[in-house]
Amino acid sequence: MFRRASPLSTASSLLKYPSSRAYSFQVFRDVPPLRSLRRELLISKRTVGLVPTMGALHAGHLSLIRQAASENTDVFVSIFVNPTQFGVNEDLSSYPRTWDADVAKLEQLNEELASKGQGTGRITAILAPTAKTMYPTLPPSSEVDGDGSFVSITPLSKKLEGASRPVFFRGVATVCMKLFNIVNAERVYFGQKDVQQTVVIKRMVQDFHIDTDVRIGPTMRETDGLAMSSRNVYLGDRRWAVGLVLHNALKAAEGAYQSGELRRSGILDAASRVTRGVLAEQSLLGPAERALFGVDYISLADPDTLDEVNVVDPARGAILSGAIKMAPLEKSKPGENCGLGGGKVPVRLIDNLILKPVNVTNS
Repeated sequence: MFRRASPLSTASSLLKYPSSRAYSFQVFRDVPPLRSLRRELLISKRTVGLVPTMGALHAGHLSLIRQAASENTDVFVSIFVNPTQFGVNEDLSSYPRTWDADVAKLEQLNEELASKGQGTGRITAILAPTAKTMYPTLPPSSEVDGDGSFVSITPLSKKLEGASRPVFFRGVATVCMKLFNIVNAERVYFGQKDVQQTVVIKRMVQDFHIDTDVRIGPTMRETDGLAMSSRNVYLGDRRWAVGLVLHNALKAAEGAYQSGELRRSGILDAASRVTRGVLAEQSLLGPAERALFGVDYISLADPDTLDEVNVVDPARGAILSGAIKMAPLEKSKPGENCGLGGGKVPVRLIDNLILKPVNVTNS
């Protein structure tokens, strides 16, 4: 447990962005002033937990911030929609940007953290840089062979999500390397929902001897099981209900494993039966009733290498993950909640479950 120090001199001049009001945390658009604050925190023997985000904050992000506040005196949250993790055919402009709502949630969370008293940290700084700040020399490229200073973690970044989104993890690793260098946090926090991202980041930290501890928080879910995501605002009621197929498919596969099935075919067939059944049901409906989707992949992989496994080693377990793409609605009904964008934005959903190791004893 730690005792929170009095506010630092740097904190006495709170930045106002983008409105005229002052926040309970500092907002930084550039690197040098943030580093000045970081040095003061270091001298004062205070610790920093970094929570990287692209904004559009939801309960999953807030749970990571709470975890960071329980383990550090100060929490830095980055809000930056990183252009280099969007491919040339992906719509960067459609990603939700909700600054006012985000800072309101962070202010409310800071009040909650303050009410807990000593032993709980606070949100001290928000890093909301421009693209020029994060990519100061060359404009960021989303081309597979584009120029730029990039961090590539292969072969991990070429698998699963990387097979469909070839520049995605290059962009993630690059921006995280930049954030880690800027903040120099004792600990960084990521959610389990983006399981491949957690594996890539852990590998990067290990391979580049980055002095930070990677902490993974559990996947936060809606009451019906849908994994929380900033993109869920685009679903609307109809695609939301059908989009549960991914979680239900993974749960069916998990059930097969928990029943003693170790073969790839037996585990993944359980998932496939669910996706095929729901897609068949939707295909029988009319355009104003159905929500169509495509399965990108359902994976059963080694927890460290993400290599596909034919048989799960019960002593190691495995990562069960998948991705589906919800197609735009073909036709909407009067008064229907179609989500942000009126149901016209395709939505990629990802999810995963960890098949935990089973204690094996010799009989």
